[in-house]
Amino acid sequence: MAIRIALAILGGLTLASTAFAAPEGDKGEDKSERVASFGAAPLAKGEACPADMVEVEGDYCPTVEQVCTQFFKGQEKRDRCIEYRPTARCYGKPERRHFCIDRYEFPNMRGLKPVVGVTWEESRDFCGAIGKRLCKDTEWTLACEGQERFPYPYGFKRDSQACNIDRQYIMPNNDAYGDPKLRAAEIARVDQRDKSGAREACRSPFGVQDMTGNVDEWVVNEKGTLKEIPYVSGLKGGYWGPVRNRCRPMTTDHNMWHSGYQIGFRCCGDAGHTRGQRPLMQAKQTR
Repeated sequence: MAIRIALAILGGLTLASTAFAAPEGDKGEDKSERVASFGAAPLAKGEACPADMVEVEGDYCPTVEQVCTQFFKGQEKRDRCIEYRPTARCYGKPERRHFCIDRYEFPNMRGLKPVVGVTWEESRDFCGAIGKRLCKDTEWTLACEGQERFPYPYGFKRDSQACNIDRQYIMPNNDAYGDPKLRAAEIARVDQRDKSGAREACRSPFGVQDMTGNVDEWVVNEKGTLKEIPYVSGLKGGYWGPVRNRCRPMTTDHNMWHSGYQIGFRCCGDAGHTRGQRPLMQAKQTR
């Protein structure tokens, strides 16, 4: 089975569909027409963020001193660090942030594997279709490292058991991924995603899950540009492979139309913002 994301969007906007794995409990069940809704839950009275999001309020540090005391052997140039000095000095004036962020990677549902194979533009439009937006890079970083300014969401020492990281690299076939007829099979061949929320320890100080590893996440690079590197389309967190997998770094050399077998996203929103009527995003399960 597969779930196809379809957007019922006001104003006539049409987006391409993408596929993701069905939840474990649905496999083998006769639910060919089962439909589930995705989207931002309404704000409860007195709450800053809807129930499907985490409220983040704190000071973002523009530049943090993080000193690696032990690199993986031969991985210094790839910036893969085993352990950092347990200090995180801030340079520059801290900037106040207050926002909401999805608890899990899109579709923001515990027990589902996150969506992959989407471009930055598609991710932006998916978030917009449900009354949210893509996270700004500074928001994403603060939500990941917390006020403690941890290099990893769980602390100063890398833990390949806490989050879905450091899996053995499988060489992708870019030609197969580039062929629409072969793409799904190629994604399945290299896929090493966890279901969202599968690793309780992969939780940031604010309580946001799976921020490093699992899938790379599109964000808005606030200092980026549309037409040249560094692009406005940034990637944060890293994926399941042996990469940096930290809160601070951002990849900025992929344009808005780039996609990958390991690339997904999550959404953010403005704290206390009252949402009006908005379109629904639906996932229709088909055989």
